[in-house]
Amino acid sequence: MRLKLSTILLFVCGLLAPLEATASVEFPFQFHDGLLWINVSVAKAEKPLHFLLDSGAEVSTIDRRVLQSLGIKFGPRVVVSGVQSTETGYWPQRVKANVAGEALPRRMLAVDLTALSDVCSEPVDGLIGADFFRDRIVQIDFRAQVIRLLTPAEAKEVSGESLALDFRSCGMRVPVSINDHDAQWLRLDTGCVAALHWVANSVDPTQCRPLLAIGLAKVSLSTTRVSARLGSEKFQNITADLHQKEIFAGEAGLLGNGLLARFSRVTVNAKSGRLILTK
Repeated sequence: MRLKLSTILLFVCGLLAPLEATASVEFPFQFHDGLLWINVSVAKAEKPLHFLLDSGAEVSTIDRRVLQSLGIKFGPRVVVSGVQSTETGYWPQRVKANVAGEALPRRMLAVDLTALSDVCSEPVDGLIGADFFRDRIVQIDFRAQVIRLLTPAEAKEVSGESLALDFRSCGMRVPVSINDHDAQWLRLDTGCVAALHWVANSVDPTQCRPLLAIGLAKVSLSTTRVSARLGSEKFQNITADLHQKEIFAGEAGLLGNGLLARFSRVTVNAKSGRLILTK
């Protein structure tokens, strides 16, 4: 996940068992700090916890302080690589959680999210990652501020700009053309505040390295103004944070909420490999 002042990049090797929505489900979110905040019910917690919807995180995550407060024993310890640092995490962490009755992945990564909470207006208790999107059709309605889990029949009625969605073992990515060049693969990252993070140098799109990584460090990046085209939709004078080397293997950067929120609805259809952007 990527913040303007703080980085949180999460990737874990291995796929979880599919969790399929069998009927349309809807639940609210709050959009502030450039992020999507969702109330999540966790077993043993007296009140809902504050999670972020973060498609850039390969697995869902829970703050290890939350586990301690709930009296849940930590799972196996793992080393988590970060941005110019390393962290200690616990994987897999067995957690029973749901939103609006819809079960979240039972296996989560437990890690200290203090650095992320420090740059937000309220504590971050966890992240709903890409494993929640797998085998679901997730629609983010920025105008109504609700998340919908669509049925295949409902998904057929969604109109808008359709982009390829490549759901690899190392993250979701979509094609974005920057400055009228050939489209490059960028990570679809609803946990990214910025519009774009762009790797200015060449990236081999065939690469995919499974890693366990989460960055919780303040970084200073240069920026530039670019044009960005998503399908036939073109945006001028967009601020892009520049990187000299790839953040994730095979990806030329991140597509974040700074651009996604310019659409009224964003539909992530992992079932059919499409991203639908509705104006």
